[in-house]
Amino acid sequence: MALFKKRTAGKPGEWYYCLEHKKVEEGPDCPGKDRFGPYSSPEEARHAMETAAERNLQWENDPRWHDASAGGNADEN
Repeated sequence: MALFKKRTAGKPGEWYYCLEHKKVEEGPDCPGKDRFGPYSSPEEARHAMETAAERNLQWENDPRWHDASAGGNADEN
C-alpha cells in the first residue's frame, strides 16, 4: 500500500486555475504547486489571479501583519 498517491483525482464541480498553463481546469489535473483552488465555479477560478492580487494588497496594508509599530519599536503593544 502506497503512502502517497501519485495523483489526486478531481471531483466534479471543483475548479482550479493552473498557473503553468494559465487556464481554468475542472479537477486537479496539475500538481498543487501549480494551481489555485478549488473554486465552486469556472468563473470564480477564471478570476483567481485578480483575487490573489486583491488579497495580497489587503494583507500588505493590514497593520496586524506588520511586526513593528509605526514608531519602529516591535516590543510595543
